[in-house]
Amino acid sequence: MSEAVFVVDGPTARATARAAGPWNPGLMHGGAPSALIAWAAEQVETPAPMQVARLTIDLLRPVPVGALTVETEVLRQGRKIQLVQVRLLAGGVEVTRGAVLKVRRAELDLPAEVGAPALDHPRPEDLPEPPPFNGPNAFGSCFEIRSAFGGFGHLGPSASWFRVTAPMIAGQANSPAMRAAAIADFTNGISSVLPFERWTYINGDLTVSLSRPPQGEWILSNAESWISPEGVGLATTRLADVCGYFGRAVQTLVVEAR
Repeated sequence: MSEAVFVVDGPTARATARAAGPWNPGLMHGGAPSALIAWAAEQVETPAPMQVARLTIDLLRPVPVGALTVETEVLRQGRKIQLVQVRLLAGGVEVTRGAVLKVRRAELDLPAEVGAPALDHPRPEDLPEPPPFNGPNAFGSCFEIRSAFGGFGHLGPSASWFRVTAPMIAGQANSPAMRAAAIADFTNGISSVLPFERWTYINGDLTVSLSRPPQGEWILSNAESWISPEGVGLATTRLADVCGYFGRAVQTLVVEAR
């Protein structure tokens, strides 16, 4: 795998150039701090086996490509849930805050008909392999992307498969929650309804809800965006793997003409 997005040393996470997003090369793509928050929350021990069920991430300020201080705090510890707050600070100023909810794991004997919808798009191996990512988005180069329809450069809804090809944290594997958080933040990019050359539609937050961890390397983002004349938008996606759907994500967009 190629160069990592972050190098972590104690409470400091130093971003590499691969963290940069499409709006400004000196600022991170929202997927980079989102994956970092998921990782930081998963480092907090739980009293029983738990899994990440929800991540709510507020992008309070533009996140510079540089050193971040990572602070974690357990806000609620119970037998069935744990709520962890993660704060990212740049130069002592809080730039991103996340709340990560974990839920206890239990094996349930459920009826066969109970569960999430099955996959309704071609699998990634059935889609043509695209050329290397070549957009104005260094973070995008950390992924292989195959679109069933729509995607970057096309206006309207999209169903696109993502596979992470770089470690988010140097020396560590990307967890399912980290991959889901990073990929979910592409929702506004792959489902834009306004041309990138004339408009910006930056998200101020990201909420990802997971019924189960994604399985395998590939995650499908089945995304669409709604934008109002008041300059506010909503980008939503359903997340799936080859076994079926497992999650949803929502972004609130700030829409402006360039």
